[in-house]
Amino acid sequence: MVGSAVVRRLQREGFTRVLTATRDDADLRDQHAVDCWFDENHPRYVVHVAGTVGGIHANASRPADFLYDNILIHATVLRASWRTGVDKLLYLGSSCIYPRDCPQPIKEEYLLTGPLEKTNDAYAIAKISGLMACEAYRRQHGCNFISAMPTNLYGPNDNFDLQNSHVLPALIRKFHECRDSADGKVVIWGTGSPRREFLHVDDLADACLFLMDRYDSATTINVGTGEDLPIAELAETIRSTVCPAATLEYDSSMPDGTPRKLLDVSRIHALGWRHQIDLPAGIESTYQWFCENQAKALART
Repeated sequence: MVGSAVVRRLQREGFTRVLTATRDDADLRDQHAVDCWFDENHPRYVVHVAGTVGGIHANASRPADFLYDNILIHATVLRASWRTGVDKLLYLGSSCIYPRDCPQPIKEEYLLTGPLEKTNDAYAIAKISGLMACEAYRRQHGCNFISAMPTNLYGPNDNFDLQNSHVLPALIRKFHECRDSADGKVVIWGTGSPRREFLHVDDLADACLFLMDRYDSATTINVGTGEDLPIAELAETIRSTVCPAATLEYDSSMPDGTPRKLLDVSRIHALGWRHQIDLPAGIESTYQWFCENQAKALART
């Protein structure tokens, strides 16, 4: 999802020499495969958006996979980038790196000030090690490696799997399937009370280019909207777009996760960047993409 959005954004800006390293090109967990790709292609700039990702269920049921994959994915790419003299690298982390009970909104300096959310702590540890790796390469080798922490993302090419996806695409699919169901009911995991912030992936892609042009600090920087809402309100918004006749049922036996996760985006706002796509419009366009690309959207389920 993120990689394709960054490529679209680069192409709109007129870049013609855009390299991609898909799963078919190289296993990013394999240092030799990554070294071969870098030696063959010699990129000047790297936007590192690869990772093994998923929602609460995926993180809680596969913590070892999430830890292993994500640590190796950034370890191999950062080392190859240093070895081949990449001019600049941007590493994307995740807002789950911050402590579970952070003061809100979450400032960058709150990192490592408290315990992590247990349902995704393995993934968070892996992403924290990635941004610390950027700092380590800066200190030891003088590399211009920067990191950014995006909030919850959604948009075209998202994962719509009902077990392993994040909440927004899962709800889009549930409400879509509810249109043809007999009972007209959508079951939502948890109580609906946790608050979440959502950023359209095209806005993140725009932020990536902005940071590559204008940001060189060793300190990580948050990327988000600065606005959040309860999951219950998110469900109502998606219902109004996809299936207004649906009834909602909350399954409180399923975990809520972190109570609230709103990023403080004052630093990136001060640099001159703000998101452009509001949530209702983003949900509508994402659902349109889902309807037009169902075979592709459901291929990962």
